[in-house]
Amino acid sequence: MEQTGPHRTAEEATPQELWGATFRLLGMLALLVVLVIPVIRQLPLGATSKTSVLAWLLVVLAVYWLYSGLGYRPLLLVQLMLFSAAAALVTTRIVLVALDITAFSIVRRTAQAMIYAGLGCAALNLGGMLITLLRGKAPTGNS
Repeated sequence: MEQTGPHRTAEEATPQELWGATFRLLGMLALLVVLVIPVIRQLPLGATSKTSVLAWLLVVLAVYWLYSGLGYRPLLLVQLMLFSAAAALVTTRIVLVALDITAFSIVRRTAQAMIYAGLGCAALNLGGMLITLLRGKAPTGNS
């Protein structure tokens, strides 16, 4: 069964769809780095709360990227898993701090590492799409 519309992943997309998805993903990542992350850093919150806001935003973005087919499905699923785990960890950390248990800063640092790993997957995803396009070996969409 051939999939059509905005739900095609990079593996199934035509070259035109892959170009469009590449530019949309690049634009979203640029917006995230240039605008969203600096705004989150300026919020009057603690480090864990800022990390939590970023992690939950990245979960929403990963779900959107997966839904829209902006990349390779396996990498998108790994991103979603990493961002979701990071969000769960920082939310747990917030609960621990609310209960006056402050000795587990490793939880926030682990969540940050997961966020960086997920962003690395996003970069790999974008790089893979660009390499596929530049080598001229984009899928034809005729599976």
